[in-house]
Amino acid sequence: MTFGRGLHALSIASAALITVAFALVFFYAPNDADQGFIQKIFYVHVPMAIVALCGFVAGGVFAIKHLRSGDRADDLRSYVAIHISLVLAVGVLLTGSIWARASWGHWWVWDEPTLVSFLIVFLLYACYQPLRFSIEDPERQARYAAVFAIVAGAFVPLNFTAVRMAESLTHPRVLSTTGGAMPGEMRLTFLVALAGMACLFVTLWKYELASKSASIQLRSLKRRLAGDDGLAPLNRSAAPQHL
Repeated sequence: MTFGRGLHALSIASAALITVAFALVFFYAPNDADQGFIQKIFYVHVPMAIVALCGFVAGGVFAIKHLRSGDRADDLRSYVAIHISLVLAVGVLLTGSIWARASWGHWWVWDEPTLVSFLIVFLLYACYQPLRFSIEDPERQARYAAVFAIVAGAFVPLNFTAVRMAESLTHPRVLSTTGGAMPGEMRLTFLVALAGMACLFVTLWKYELASKSASIQLRSLKRRLAGDDGLAPLNRSAAPQHL
């Protein structure tokens, strides 16, 4: 499998987009009239949240593909997408807490549906790896992990719904089309930051896929050299117990 194809170009694109995004954040986008400079954390916090949630959904999509085809490569894609999304989700919670402390005077607001719904999604997916690696049989491990990824992915849209249906307007509604639309400078900066975060996610995803695929193939080769000829290729049948 060619998981590493295009990594060089993706890495350059990610670095370029993120550099441009930070330049726009600090030298182009204006300070928010109400929150001042601290509002600029929005350009990290919100793109990271959107990409993390989309990554969870992508994990569910690859899980569906794995259950339909039995392709072990799709199981690996699902696992890595969820793994990276969990890392980004930790960043979302940390930056959100910093923003909340600076804007509201509290590290966390439990009656804010957006914050709580994202925390629920994070805690749900935090169970993914313990569940996966508690199962010894590789086939059952992949199958149960896929079912979990699909079911958990169904909860992700609730996070977006909570933002729109929230009656308490505690959480900033900078993406609203009715009363909180961003000025042109802020919108451009946000879109560049979102593109940079998405490109970074894909780059890290492909890097981890390439790394794990190489490790799997190396272990398979060692076992074959040791006399174990019963291994099947990664993309179809048996897969390693630990990724």
